[in-house]
Amino acid sequence: MPEIRPVDKANWRALIKLDVHEAQKEFVASNLYSIAESQFGFDFEGHWDYLAFGIYDNDTPVGFLMYGLNLAHPARQAFITRLMVDEKFQGQGFGRFGMEKMLEIFRTDARVKEVGISYEPENDVARKLYANCGFAETGAMIGDEVLAVLKLR
Repeated sequence: MPEIRPVDKANWRALIKLDVHEAQKEFVASNLYSIAESQFGFDFEGHWDYLAFGIYDNDTPVGFLMYGLNLAHPARQAFITRLMVDEKFQGQGFGRFGMEKMLEIFRTDARVKEVGISYEPENDVARKLYANCGFAETGAMIGDEVLAVLKLR
């Protein structure tokens, strides 16, 4: 049974060893970079606290996810910043599981009214997964990435 576990001093080394297929490397930052970034958050339209997790199948790390929270943001109080599944475990539902776990977390917090996500325009796999989870493209871009949102409330 898959689960997510917070990144900590016991598991971060295993999580940075996970990697996507070569053709996907342009779509996602490394887990090492993401874990470092999670220690400081991100300042854009206010401060976003980043929370990083490993995706596990029993005790085997298979993926990584990270999201940001800024409960004072007027439009989106949560933003999914990373979702990756190691190349050896892709196609087994772990990406969808990671998305569903994050959305479950957001749905249980009444302060989160809208969730954002962004992705490279060429990343059709991501576009399809996010659309199937209810995200709608806004027509706006964040840098060179497509912005999609999910309204929860």
